[in-house]
Amino acid sequence: MKVLSLDLGGTHAKCGIVEDGKLLRSQVVQIQGDGKLGAALPTVTQGFANLCQLEHLQFSDFYGVVIGFCGLVNREARRVVSTNFKYEDAPNLDLQAWALQQFGLPLWIENDARMALLGEWYAGAAKGNDDVVMVTLGTGIGGAALMGGRLLIGKHSQAGCLGGHFPMRVDGERCSCGAIGCAESEVAGWSLPRTCGKWPQFESSMLAGEEINFKSLFRCADAGDAVALGVLNYCLKVWAANAVALVHAYDPEVLVYGGGVMRSGDIIVNYVQDYVARHTWTPWGAVRVRAALLGEDAGLLGAVPLIQECERSSTNVR
Repeated sequence: MKVLSLDLGGTHAKCGIVEDGKLLRSQVVQIQGDGKLGAALPTVTQGFANLCQLEHLQFSDFYGVVIGFCGLVNREARRVVSTNFKYEDAPNLDLQAWALQQFGLPLWIENDARMALLGEWYAGAAKGNDDVVMVTLGTGIGGAALMGGRLLIGKHSQAGCLGGHFPMRVDGERCSCGAIGCAESEVAGWSLPRTCGKWPQFESSMLAGEEINFKSLFRCADAGDAVALGVLNYCLKVWAANAVALVHAYDPEVLVYGGGVMRSGDIIVNYVQDYVARHTWTPWGAVRVRAALLGEDAGLLGAVPLIQECERSSTNVR
């Protein structure tokens, strides 16, 4: 099966041509249009056209178009439900009509973290395991759960994908989702500057002269900066405590970590693996913690298994 696959981030999109478990070619396109998805769609269309030209393919050679979207999605209706301040026009867009008009192809859409999990399950770190939770550490903290080889969806399309919004502190900061003390509001990319700025003696830290992100945090910690070391240790503790909550909630055999922060993945995986082994109630055995293998391609490679799962569900309904 050959599909056009789109992994849609907040400031850029990755277009890809996927055939079964292989990514044949991809291209990153910058999103313009003041945060409006409707204004960005012509850029995406052109990105796919460029890839097809390079591969000497026509749109008619493809089975369909698949979008991994950074928000809540109703995949049966093939629409965006909620965006949490990203692409706020998306719930009002008829993306099926766009795909038919521009490519003559049907469209499937799913949450981007679920797409990444499907990719890792189909062709990466979770291959061969049907009970898996994936966590993506980046600007936010994404998540998805696979149980018995099927994505956990829920009546309102929220099940399994809000793991980054499990409360870690009852007296914590307000999160973008409206809750208090979420893992994301404590130690995600967008909240890290706030966490660092409140840390004791931050003003005398190496971090005070840096653009604060996880790259600078790990670099300053490697240099022995006390504040950076303290914040990094706090991040590891929150990620690990969040992992315990995910294990107790979804009963996975494998826990996969992906996202931009995983450039320092060995530190994170080893810490979380040790913490989970000591603090989870799993009498059946030990949850295995792994780093994602597919990197930024995971979401694109989730396209084929998403179509297969959706078509199985449709057949069962009939």
